[in-house]
Order: sequence, then structure tokens, then C-alpha cells
Amino acid sequence: MYDPSHLRTFLAVAQTLSFTQAARRLGLRQSTVSQHVRRLEDATGRQLFSRDTHSVELTEDGEAMLGFARRILEVQEQAAAFFTGTRLRGRLRFGASEDFVLTRLPEILEGFRHDHPEVDLELTVELSGTLHERLAAGKLDLVLAKRRPEDRRGDLVWHDELVWIGAERLRLEADRPVPLIVFPPPGITRAVALESLEREGRPWRIACTSGSLSALIAAARAGLGVMAHSRGLIPPGLVRLPDRLGLPELGRVDFVLVHGRRHGAAQEAADALAATILAGGDRLQRRRPG
Repeated sequence: MYDPSHLRTFLAVAQTLSFTQAARRLGLRQSTVSQHVRRLEDATGRQLFSRDTHSVELTEDGEAMLGFARRILEVQEQAAAFFTGTRLRGRLRFGASEDFVLTRLPEILEGFRHDHPEVDLELTVELSGTLHERLAAGKLDLVLAKRRPEDRRGDLVWHDELVWIGAERLRLEADRPVPLIVFPPPGITRAVALESLEREGRPWRIACTSGSLSALIAAARAGLGVMAHSRGLIPPGLVRLPDRLGLPELGRVDFVLVHGRRHGAAQEAADALAATILAGGDRLQRRRPG
């Protein structure tokens, strides 16, 4: 009933909220992406996106289609692997940034391990900047992390906005330096936060630094200071800080998949995991229960 190529295109648009970015990810023309979405909407008899010249948003029916599309594609891939007898093997060194510690990434990895039990998956959780360095040094095969706005490497998983977050009752004094809760260098959000404050001439001080996201969240909940964080991944117990506090805008951030230079079995396994993450990318923007 639903063409798999149309479903893949739908997922790419849903995750990037951009027909242009979806076309780049899939290697298609933008007109082809629009055609795939229109045909899927014709097949369902429902509008899946509300769009104008400036924005693309999922409709309520589009939100429902997310889960259906992902499951249909997963079952199709499982059936193809079963009947072709292809089984992935080898060692796969996968790096994920600290941003995903509290998301549903473990569920995606669990599904991959179930479908490919003969792949030895080694997971490294680190700062995005550190993961990019390890990938460049040949110590990782695939990385899921943030990238700097000027960096064009990697397959886009989704765009997000960086915002200032903190405890709901946090108060900042205008005549005092901004207390920052940050990852150590080479943290990407740390660099963006410092650059934005320096650009505005706003004094700052480091109130807490840690390579652990859980430690930073604890410090923020205790009211020690403010954090620059992805808007779509704000941890429970913290809120986006209001504009009236006068903190500078931080801009957007891209979450991407970047491949290493390995070939053979490791590359095949990396390609398969990348496809799994891209198909389930909407789940990365949702918290695990509890």
C-alpha cells in the first residue's frame, strides 16, 4: 500500500523539517522529494505536513505516520535479510555524544543488535568534539554527534536550536558575570556559549565543568548556573530560560552521522547502523520513560 521509497523520503523530511535537507540526505532532487510526499499523502488520504515558504511542520496525521513508516521499513529490512541470507559480521566502533544519554538511542541500538547479532558493537560515549577527533584518528567507524555550523561533514539527522536552560527559579543578576555550566574543551556547546557571550560583551564565569551530562544536569537543577543545550533535548527538571534575562542568542545546531575510513565488514556494519539511526531519528528527540 505504501511505497518504501516514499516512506524513507517522508522520514527524512520529518526529521529535518526541510525538503531541501531531505533531498541532500537522500541524494534526490527537491522536486522528487515533494513528489514522494505528495504520493504518500495521496495514498493515505491525509495531509502529513503543513508547509509554507518559510517552514515545514508535521500534522497530527504526520506524527502518527512516523511510527508506522519506521516499523514498515524495519520489517521490510528484516524480511530482506532473512530471505537473502545476508548476515552482517565484524567489529563496529560506534561513538555517540553525551547529548543522547537520556534519549531512546539505547532502544535503537538494542534493535540493531537483535537484527545483527554477529556484529560486535563497541559503544563510546564522549563529547562531540572528542568523537570527531577520534574518528579522524581512525579510532571509530561511525559517530553520532553535533557539528559546528560551519562544518558540512556528515549526514544530517536533524536540525535543532541551541537555547539557554536552567532551574525554573533561577535568577541572574545583571551586574554579575553569567555563571556557566559547561562541558570541558573541546565541547561544541561550550564553544558556542562562550563565543556568544564574548560577542555581546557579557562577562561570564565557569560555575561547573564536567564531561558527564548527568553531573551538569545536577548542577543546573541545583541552581548553580545556566547551560547552552539543544532545545529538543531539554532534560527533565530544567526549563528554557526566558528572553527577559538578556542572554544572547545561540543559533542552531546540527546532529549528524559521520563515517570513518574503514572498508569491508566494518563499513557494511556502519552503513547498516547509520540506516537504522536515520530511520528511527525521530525517537532520538524523545526521552526514555522515567
